[in-house]
This record gives sequence, structure tokens and C-alpha cells, in this order.
Amino acid sequence: MAATPPTPSGAPKRATAPRSYAKGIARRQEILDHAIEVFADKGAEGTSLRAIAEKIGVSHAALLHYFGSREELLVEVLREGERRHGDPRDRDEVVGTMVRAAERNVTIPGFVSLYTSMLAGSLEADKDLSREYFATRFARIRAGLAELIAAGQAEGRYRRGVEPEAMAALVIAASDGLQIQWLLEPDVDIARSLELLERILEP
Repeated sequence: MAATPPTPSGAPKRATAPRSYAKGIARRQEILDHAIEVFADKGAEGTSLRAIAEKIGVSHAALLHYFGSREELLVEVLREGERRHGDPRDRDEVVGTMVRAAERNVTIPGFVSLYTSMLAGSLEADKDLSREYFATRFARIRAGLAELIAAGQAEGRYRRGVEPEAMAALVIAASDGLQIQWLLEPDVDIARSLELLERILEP
């Protein structure tokens, strides 16, 4: 590697790339923070990338610099929201994991709406980023829940006749389906309905 040319004073010139890179990461995170605040209340259905830029207070060009498309931005918003809303206490329970998630989600209806519309849209042929995000997410959650169910069966807390993988998929399906019903009819009690699944697991 060639040496850095000296400055007129004789001192080596310091590289600015790492600092610029760090600033870029911070700016990207700042945009995500603003986007989550907006979408938590309003959602993003039918909103163009340019309109999103206006809502979160950045230029359209700046948004395109950090996120190549509307889909990429919204997938990153979902990923960041999931990271923020995770709860370590959820790790030891099966249905309780989804119950607490439902209790959190009723406070951020726009985010639930965003999640639901993105999930439906992921089935479209040109939504590769969304499809990959949801497929990976569901596979991870199914595996985690199935592991908890199997452990509970081994400890005698859950009924052995229940197949862990199938029950894990059922819990996820119930949670997402109830969220859609709640968006359409806010009187639907997601948590109470999910708690009924505990009876299936009782020994």
C-alpha cells in the first residue's frame, strides 16, 4: 500500500473516509428513527417515497441515497421496529410471546397497518425484499417457538401430543390473523383470543 502523502507541514494527511462512513450510518439511522415515528401513528399505505421524504423532513434525493426504493425503506423500518419492540421476557413463553406483542401493537396501529400491508404485498412477483424479510422472520419465529414447545413438553408443562412445529405455525397464524381483524374492528381483543391457545398446550 502506498504511503499517505505528507501535508506541507510534514505531518501525514488523515483519512476522512471512516468519519464520513460513520456520519452516513448515523444519518441513515436518523432517517429510520423519524420514519418509525411517522409510521407508528399513520402507517404508509399508498404513500410514495417522495411523500415519505416530506413527512420525515428530508429531501427525496437524501432518502434515495440511503434507501434505494420505497420497499427497501419500509422493510428496514419493519426490521428496526422489530428490533426495538423485542422483549427479553418473551424468550421463555410460547403464547405469552404473542400476547405481549399484541399488547404493544395496539399502541402503534400505524405500524401494525404497515406490517400487514407489507406482508400482503410480499406475495407480489416484484417484492423480493419483502418476501425475503417475511420468510426469514417466520422461519426464525417458528423455530424459536417450536424449541420452546419441545422444551415445555420435556418438562411436563405442555401436552406431548402437540407437534411443536405445527403449533408454532398456528400461534403465528393466529397472531397475524387477529391483528388484521383488530385493524378492521378495534373491539377485537387480540390478547384474550391468543390466550385460548394455551388450553391446547395444557398437559
